[in-house]
Amino acid sequence: MKLAALISGGKDSLYAVYLARKEGHDIRYLLSMKPRRSDSYMFHHPNIGLTEIQAKLMEIPLLVEETEGEKEKELKDLERLIFRVKSDVDGILSGALASNYQKERIDRICKKFGLESVSPLWHIDPEKYWRDLLTADFRIMITAISAEGLDESWLGRIIDEKAIDELKELNRKFRIHLGFEGGEAETLVLDCPMFKKEIRVVEAKKEWDGQSGTYIVSRTKEVFK
Repeated sequence: MKLAALISGGKDSLYAVYLARKEGHDIRYLLSMKPRRSDSYMFHHPNIGLTEIQAKLMEIPLLVEETEGEKEKELKDLERLIFRVKSDVDGILSGALASNYQKERIDRICKKFGLESVSPLWHIDPEKYWRDLLTADFRIMITAISAEGLDESWLGRIIDEKAIDELKELNRKFRIHLGFEGGEAETLVLDCPMFKKEIRVVEAKKEWDGQSGTYIVSRTKEVFK
């Protein structure tokens, strides 16, 4: 199947691409929504510009649409982005885990354009998912947090087995979604089997207000593995 993949630069969207490729699908385009506001209902905001580097490392064309991030307007902006590729693909790939809000809206746009909505991670077990990501050699950094139990020390942290165990304990204590589908945190993929080179962060800063924060990457370099 010819697919266009919605990507944010985080673990879910890129792992969905990884799985789709393994199943033999042809990823024709990467689609990225760039919100101008940090409180978008649908789309990641921190470091969204780095999807350009990820697309280059995967050698897949990237199409970007900007959005104001307003609840209804951003859906129209997403529809406009998908419209640009609808005649060249059979379906839209997304990394939706458990958010009905997100998946139902993507499904609706796909139905309007006669496209398949493909979500290989839908209702995946979050703990198994984290283990699968590490087994597949995904290098994942936390770039935003907004949940009780997640403090400033998580910003810029690379996820490993120890971090997964800590997240399990936070899930038990505070009921945060282990896969961050409730907006508890956002991630950035620095390396995975699809990348020709690894992304390394050269310069970044933390923005922390005592309850939530972001890790803003200002400079990176690409290094051969």
